[in-house]
Amino acid sequence: MSEHLLLAPLLESYFRRRLTKQRNATPATVASYRDALRMLILFAAARLRRKPAALTLEDLDRDLVLAFLDELEEKRNNSVATRNARLAAIRSFFHHVAAADRPSASPNAC
Repeated sequence: MSEHLLLAPLLESYFRRRLTKQRNATPATVASYRDALRMLILFAAARLRRKPAALTLEDLDRDLVLAFLDELEEKRNNSVATRNARLAAIRSFFHHVAAADRPSASPNAC
């Protein structure tokens, strides 16, 4: 992928289309997923020394997500169940991105 995808529009489509319309998520689920992704974005912004609005999808790589999950357990003293709930939110977001982002799926693509 040659262009860097900003997180803001991806997050908006995730919460507006994926969770609320397609998945019919409860308000509690939406709030839980919102909090998890907010914490991840703030963690990434602090770690990468960027403003949250300047983060791209590529910034949220495997190592950063694992570091975030480790910090939840070590510094925030979250239980494994809470850590896994945060991971479920992150995975759901990335599943949405993978399904929605298809720039190379044109008929002329090799």
